[in-house]
Amino acid sequence: MQNKVVVHCPGEPLLKGITNDFFPNKDRFHLAEDNTGEVREISLADLKAVFFVKDFDGDSSYHERTDVERTGFGKKIQVDFKDGETLVGYCHGFARNREGFFVFPADPQSNNDRIFVITAATEKVAFL
Repeated sequence: MQNKVVVHCPGEPLLKGITNDFFPNKDRFHLAEDNTGEVREISLADLKAVFFVKDFDGDSSYHERTDVERTGFGKKIQVDFKDGETLVGYCHGFARNREGFFVFPADPQSNNDRIFVITAATEKVAFL
């Protein structure tokens, strides 16, 4: 299945593209860059998060709501990243000993379908 993703790597420009082989239990995946088509191997260990998006452009003026209650997406969670960014959403399960975990956005109007958060890039993770 093809997934549109935006890859966040600390200190690097965002990478946007398509992946066909992302699996949360694998340590790497391939990304066909949106602007060049170049295929790159991406190591999860180098990342902050992988954002699975509806659209590559998004709407930079849109401010996501975090006060929305959603059902069927797990427990509400707050993720504080080491770079100071905070993410609020829903998670089915979190274990510090896993390489990463999925967060579903609190706001159903978000451009993100889901976010795979790299555990090592987090400062604090708390269920709300």
